[in-house]
Amino acid sequence: MTTHYFLQLVISGLVIGSIYSAVALGFVIIYKATRVVNFAQGELLMVGAYVCYSFLVQMHVPFWAALCLTIGFSVLLALIIERLILRPMIGEPVISIIMVTIGLSLVLRSIVAAVWGTDILIYEPKLFPQETIGIGGVPVSLEFVWCFVLSILLLALFSAFFKFSKSGVAMRAAAFNQQAAQSMGISVKFIFGLSWVISAVISGIGGVLIGNINGINTSLYHFGLKVFPATILGGLDSILGAALGGLIIGILENLSDGFFKSYFDLSGVKEVAPYIILVVILMIKPYGLFGTKEIERV
Repeated sequence: MTTHYFLQLVISGLVIGSIYSAVALGFVIIYKATRVVNFAQGELLMVGAYVCYSFLVQMHVPFWAALCLTIGFSVLLALIIERLILRPMIGEPVISIIMVTIGLSLVLRSIVAAVWGTDILIYEPKLFPQETIGIGGVPVSLEFVWCFVLSILLLALFSAFFKFSKSGVAMRAAAFNQQAAQSMGISVKFIFGLSWVISAVISGIGGVLIGNINGINTSLYHFGLKVFPATILGGLDSILGAALGGLIIGILENLSDGFFKSYFDLSGVKEVAPYIILVVILMIKPYGLFGTKEIERV
């Protein structure tokens, strides 16, 4: 593996990893607020990508307007899901709620296949410039650079939201102790709804970015399954962990794929690499790199 090829793998891994990080943040937000793992995260990403495609390509809406409309649709979809499907499940066993999110993922997948079909669809015109620039002597497409920058900005924006805004502080308080938060006048139901809205918006934007690079089809929901190892790796309740876990998985996934293709002529390693990395890390750090260790006293 030459130095030039190594740098190419690292740079492309950083780009994909930054999108992993943004979508992993959606996992973390819902888990921190509700203690539920949302297995429909990949489907929310897929729906966002298809909705933006409809506005941009089929209705010829300018990109930024299409993106804003996609965000609005994601907000509406999240509110419908939270109010009609998940809110009635409050107080039920966690496994029941998880099964509901799995059922929701199947429903969303079927709706997308019925409305848009299963063929690969391409964003035209491309959202970002197709020219290349040199980074460390390696030619890199400007669309990769834009996707990386927008993903990092998204992470920074929501990190600032959680740290400095009133709603963000309320979400952190509810995640720490829901009963104490209620006693302070914080509406836990509002926090639940807000967490789903933020998660859906992040996933929708992530779908638009990844769709611009690779095109979109119904297998896009697999992206959510690949983000899950990044979330667990960083720590299921850690925003910083989501950011670093996504970058780590993205880079190691690309490097392992390039290594096995170069030296062993093996393909497909990229699909299983995140899970192998996850197992190795969890053998050493069971709560992830930045996850909160739970201590039970008896």
